[in-house]
Amino acid sequence: MGWLYLFIAGIFEIGWPLSLKLSQAPQYRLTGIVLAAISMAISGFFLWLAQLTISIGTAYAVWTGIGAVGTLLAGIFLFGDSTSIGRLISVFFIIVGIIGLKISQ
Repeated sequence: MGWLYLFIAGIFEIGWPLSLKLSQAPQYRLTGIVLAAISMAISGFFLWLAQLTISIGTAYAVWTGIGAVGTLLAGIFLFGDSTSIGRLISVFFIIVGIIGLKISQ
């Protein structure tokens, strides 16, 4: 169950930067901030659950990796962020690192 909890935590880790981006539009300022806070709380709770069975270093690295990759992809698909080869290669290495941590757990 720890890896499922960690995946859920990572998904909510993506939610808070997206909510903060949403809050930059004046009509969504409060909504975005509230959603960011809720995402942070849920993400933290599921990270806590995951750490019951997964070592702290592995859990934290995977959690932040999922958040970083997911947020980068959301930036590309939702906000037109750059898809330079350097960014794509870098995110590939983050994914490889996450997979490596899972395999070697």
